[in-house]
Amino acid sequence: MKQIAISTDYITLGQFLKLSDCISTGGQAKFFVVDTKIEVNGQAENRRGRKLVPKDIVTVEGFGQFEVVSS
Repeated sequence: MKQIAISTDYITLGQFLKLSDCISTGGQAKFFVVDTKIEVNGQAENRRGRKLVPKDIVTVEGFGQFEVVSS
């Protein structure tokens, strides 16, 4: 499982996808979350504005599993 470190209290799913190299630009997030199976802590998620906090586990189909950690 890859760890993605954030220095703030939370990060949005759209920002997370860019930080984790699942997408290359923030503009792709809108379409990516609709077309790709994404789970946050085992529950399906399709809102790019979903706030992720440290200890959240994000699974992105085709990219693997990530854990949000604080830096």
